[in-house]
Amino acid sequence: MRALPMLLLLLVAGCRTGLNYPEPNEPRYEGVAAMDAVPPFPDTIRIVSFNIEFAKEVRRSIDILRGRPELRGADVVLLQEMTAPAARMLAESLGVHHVYYPAIYNRLARQDFGNAVLSRWPIVEDAKLILPARSRYAGTQRIAVAATIRAGLRTLRVYSTHLGTPADLAWQGRVEQLSAILEDARDFPLVVIGGDMNSGEIGRVARAAGYDWPTDTIPAGTTFGRLDHVFLKGLTPFAAGTTPIPPGVSDHRPVWVHAVAR
Repeated sequence: MRALPMLLLLLVAGCRTGLNYPEPNEPRYEGVAAMDAVPPFPDTIRIVSFNIEFAKEVRRSIDILRGRPELRGADVVLLQEMTAPAARMLAESLGVHHVYYPAIYNRLARQDFGNAVLSRWPIVEDAKLILPARSRYAGTQRIAVAATIRAGLRTLRVYSTHLGTPADLAWQGRVEQLSAILEDARDFPLVVIGGDMNSGEIGRVARAAGYDWPTDTIPAGTTFGRLDHVFLKGLTPFAAGTTPIPPGVSDHRPVWVHAVAR
């Protein structure tokens, strides 16, 4: 009987359900919002992170992002499990700029999946960070989408990421992945890191690096607990929460954080 799990693992690994995009700069998709003027840097920055399961219920997700008071008018929206058309549709519906990079092409779903950053302000620089520690059974990679956002004299570095699951890799693998993002953000004074961290405790790593962890005590956003988080540097959070959503929209609820610049 012990041979059966190993056989199944080898079969899954042999199938390679995902095809990695190893190039650091592609595929890349962006959209620039039509605005009469760039909004000034606000007193309060409103941040939302939302894993929209396999980008299936995008229209319903748009209604939630536009309709719920704590989500409406967010300055920065971090999205995971996205496709390029879904990221574009969300950004255009919200009237904001966006950049999107896929991490993999999923052979089962027959489409790309990756992360997106949506911003009320222009994105002046962006990058795809290929994270260490690939899936131990499928060999697929995880990434973070980094965006440098300019609002007046302020520059904000933002990351949308989706770390590996416990089935993909052990705790140390997620530590390595988050540590790679923290290293990239080291020289930026204002930083937002958010996304599906697949862990309720990984924020300890960010906190040890000097970040605030406002989502450590919010209500659980998934059946498996508190997996979606936001970490802040140079910004002081004063409110955070989880937004309930109707059944079938996603297996993750959006999380939100309101903060002020120091």
